Amino acid sequence: MQVVSLEEAVRYVHDDDTLMIGGSGGGHAVPEALIVALGKRYEEESSPKRIGLLHPVGIGDNIRQGVGHLAHPGMVKRIVTGALVNSPAFQKLAEEDQVEAYTLPQGALSQLIREMAAGRPGLLAQTGLHTFIDPRERGGRQSECAKESLVELVELTGKEWIFYKPYKVDVAFLRGTTADEDGNISMEQEAVFGEMLSMAQATHRNGGIVIVQVARLAKRGTIPAKEIKIPGMLVDLVVVDPDQWQTYLMKYSPAYAGEIKIPLNEISPLPFDARKIIARRAALELYPGAICNLGSGVSTGIATIGAEEDILDQIVLTNEQGLIGGAPSSDAGAAINYTSIIDQPYQFDFYDGGGLDLAFLSFAQVDAAGSVNVSRFNGRIIGVGGFVNISQFAKKVIFSGTFTAGGVSIGWQDGKTVISKEGRFKKFVRSLEQVSYHGPFAQERGQEALYITERAVFKRGASGLELIEIAPGVDLERDILGQMEFKPVISPDLKEMDARIFFDRPMEMKEDLMEKENLNIPVRLKKARG
Repeated sequence: MQVVSLEEAVRYVHDDDTLMIGGSGGGHAVPEALIVALGKRYEEESSPKRIGLLHPVGIGDNIRQGVGHLAHPGMVKRIVTGALVNSPAFQKLAEEDQVEAYTLPQGALSQLIREMAAGRPGLLAQTGLHTFIDPRERGGRQSECAKESLVELVELTGKEWIFYKPYKVDVAFLRGTTADEDGNISMEQEAVFGEMLSMAQATHRNGGIVIVQVARLAKRGTIPAKEIKIPGMLVDLVVVDPDQWQTYLMKYSPAYAGEIKIPLNEISPLPFDARKIIARRAALELYPGAICNLGSGVSTGIATIGAEEDILDQIVLTNEQGLIGGAPSSDAGAAINYTSIIDQPYQFDFYDGGGLDLAFLSFAQVDAAGSVNVSRFNGRIIGVGGFVNISQFAKKVIFSGTFTAGGVSIGWQDGKTVISKEGRFKKFVRSLEQVSYHGPFAQERGQEALYITERAVFKRGASGLELIEIAPGVDLERDILGQMEFKPVISPDLKEMDARIFFDRPMEMKEDLMEKENLNIPVRLKKARG
C-alpha cells in the first residue's frame, strides 16, 4: 500500500477504463475528493476519455457534487447506476443521448458486485421482472445510444429469472475513515458501510487498482481488528483528505456514526402540510414489531412521525443502505439511533427473501392496474434506486404521494381539506411512461398494496385500483375522479380517512399500537407457542 496525493491517484484511471465508485446518495461514504480530482484532471488534460462508471446508488447532492464532476461530454461513455436523480448533469447527458445510461436496481447491482468478487458468472434474480428492467422491455436503458444488453431473461426450475451480467472493473474509488500503515481501512465515522468490501474484492480479483480515500492515517496495528472493513491486502493506494465531510450536508454527526443516540425531541417535527398528512396516513399501517423499509421522498417522513408519536421502539425501520432500527434520515442513506448496521448486499438479501412486512415507497404515476412509475416521467430520468427490490418482495407495500403534481396548493381548516389550486400534472394516468412496479404481477403473487395521497386512499384489488377512503371536505367527483385519467372501482364501503390526520396535534398512535399488539404475532411464534 502507498499513500499518494489525489493528483497521483487519479492518474491510474486510463482511457476506456471502468471506474467503480463506492458510497451512497447524499455524500454518505462517497470519495468526493477523488471524484473532484478526476474531474479536474479531465478539465485540464481532456483525459481520461470514454470511461465507464459503475455505482449501485446514485451519487450527488441533486446539484453539482458527486459524479456530476465527471459529466463532461467525451469523458464518460457509459454510466450504470441505480439512479440518476442525484446528478442533474448526467440526467441531462442521458436526456440528450450523449452518454450510454442504464438505471438498474440498486439491490441487484449491490449483490452483483459481491458475485463479481467471488468470480461467479453474474447475478440471477427475479428482481425487475415485468418492469422496464426486464430485457423484454428496455433492459434498464435510459438513453437511445445504450445498445448493449446488460441483462438477459433465462428460465430455470420452471421460473423466469433476470441474469445480470458482471463487469470488469479497472479502478475502484472507495472511502473509509482511517487507514493504517498496512492499508487496513476502518469506517468508524461513516454513516453507511455500503458494499466497500465487495467492491475492493471484485476489483482486486479483476487485477484492478483499489484506491481508498480516508480522513486520517494510523500506526500499524492500532486499528482494532474488528473495526477493519477493508483488509489492507485489498488496498493498493490511499489518499488522505482531512476535510472530508460525513455527508454533503453535514461535517460530522456522532449520531449518524452510531457514536451516540440522541433524545427523540431533537428530531424536528414535520411542518403541517401535504407531506405530513400523507406520512401520517401511511404510518397508521404500522403495527408492533413490523419490519419496514422507508423509501425516499414523502415516505421518509414516517420516521419523523414515529418520533413525534414516540413509537419508534415498537417497530423496526430500515433502509436499503444497511441501517436497522431507529429513525432513517431524509437525506438518502443515514439513520439515527439505529440498533445495527450491515453491509448493503446483505440488507438486500433480507429484502429479496421477503423479510419486509411493510414497504413505504413513493409514486410518480399510477395506472388502473396498480402499476407504478417512479423512474422516468415529465421528461426527467430518475432511475429506481432500491425501489424494485423493495416493492417486489415486501409482504405489503404502501405507495405514497400527492394526488396531483406541479403547483398544487392545499390546506386544512378545522379538519377539512381545502384545495385552492390543483396541480398541473395528473398522477393517476391511463398509461405509464415507464413501469417500475407491475401491479398484476404483484397481484398474482398475493402481495397487498395501498396507494395513499393527501385526499384519498386506494387499494389494489382483483379488478385493479379501488378507492376505499376519502379525506374530509373533498368532493369525490371534482377533486378525485375529475383529477384521474381513468375511473377506479369505488368501494361499497367507502369511508372518510381518519379525522386525527387532519389536525395539527399528536394522533396518540401509541394507543393504536397497543390495541394491535396481540393481532400481529408472527406465525412462527404462534406455532412455537402451540
